[in-house]
Amino acid sequence: MDHYAGIDVSLEYSSVCVVDAQGKIVREGKVASEPAALIKWFGALGFEASRIGLEAGPLSQWLYAAMQEAGLSIELLETRHVHAAFQANPVKSDRNDARGIAQLMRLGWFRPVHCKSIASQEVRAMLAARKLVQSKQRDIENSLRGILRGFGLKVGKTTENGFAGRIRDLVAGHPALETIAEALLAVHAVLKGEFAGFEKRVRTMARSHASAKLLMTTPSVGPIVALTYASAIDDPGRFKSSKAVGPHFGLTPKKYQSGETDYSGRISKIGDASVREALYQAAHVMLTKPIRGCSDLKSWAMRIARRAGMRKAKVALARKLAVILHRMLADGRVFNPTAKSVTAAA
Repeated sequence: MDHYAGIDVSLEYSSVCVVDAQGKIVREGKVASEPAALIKWFGALGFEASRIGLEAGPLSQWLYAAMQEAGLSIELLETRHVHAAFQANPVKSDRNDARGIAQLMRLGWFRPVHCKSIASQEVRAMLAARKLVQSKQRDIENSLRGILRGFGLKVGKTTENGFAGRIRDLVAGHPALETIAEALLAVHAVLKGEFAGFEKRVRTMARSHASAKLLMTTPSVGPIVALTYASAIDDPGRFKSSKAVGPHFGLTPKKYQSGETDYSGRISKIGDASVREALYQAAHVMLTKPIRGCSDLKSWAMRIARRAGMRKAKVALARKLAVILHRMLADGRVFNPTAKSVTAAA
């Protein structure tokens, strides 16, 4: 008889439930959220679980990789799908969640999630750390502007290197403000130095990353966009078609159809928000800067802008860039601005 298991992961302990083919609970337990403990628990069952479900989360990729390496039939489940399935359950608990995941595995009503490679996780961690330092640096600058504005001192437009000097000039002669400004500027200087270090590391990483180097042959795609996209895709072969990349990253409109009602809304915004942001930035640069080698793409997007507005044109161009970049990764070919005309001529 087949058996199916569900694991609800928490920081210290995970709830585990095993059911049989009829949905009857066979075994339940609390296990330490460690790969060795979970592998040992399943090894002591006396039978092999046909499918083991694990909801995607902070610890999930680590546990998934170890359990898969141990030979267990583990599946990583999409969080939104699991959450929607449990909405009818009036009692929310780790034990009930594990039971629900086990039933989803038994019924086959689940959507598997790709577990990214360690290399991709390292790239994403570097990009996340860089973005965090950058955001905190901006927070310090905005806080200083807000504090001084309350005293009628307007910072105005400044350069990156001239910001600290402008602040010191404004607070001169105000002892309390001088103390605040010096403390915040000291923190700002540290963040600025660390951010410069992250920038250097990211650019070095992009030059040695084969997929990122390939993607950077596309106009308006720099190191940040290339690394963000390449690390999110990880394995181009997991998409059957390049057109599936747009919906995967939430760049296609939502659809609601029921009876006589048929409505298309804004883009769904599901999936990786950092990829959407990176692609949108690339589209913005392509449409607003004098970039060479992308005349066909730019003309196509500008026709949309004249009809529907610049914002929708940028979103449409971001979606098209997502498809093009995936095709480049799948084929291992650099960006070809004449590909469309060559295909039409053939």
